[in-house]
Amino acid sequence: MESRAVARYVRITPRKARSVANALRGKPVEQAMNILTFTPRRAARILRKLLVSAVSNAEDKAKGKLDVDNLIVSRVFVNQAPTLKRWRARAFGRATRVEKKSCHITVELAEKE
Repeated sequence: MESRAVARYVRITPRKARSVANALRGKPVEQAMNILTFTPRRAARILRKLLVSAVSNAEDKAKGKLDVDNLIVSRVFVNQAPTLKRWRARAFGRATRVEKKSCHITVELAEKE
């Protein structure tokens, strides 16, 4: 049985979120939780909440017939979301565009075979 959780329009750059997400692929859920708990990156907190949500979705979908220890993180992907364009004042009355990137993060869990 597969379950997933999606966080959309997260205000963190996709590149920074991917660096944490790449450490989770193929890991058991308990090991992935430990990795995220002790990773000192902002994306780790977001991914941890998303992983908890995916586990909860899996339990709800299975109606209590699921062993959480058998779940693995089958897929994690981070896609680019719309970018906020802002302006910053520069010298001589000029302005420079500042792009504030955001991302969509998806976590999918599956049972071990």
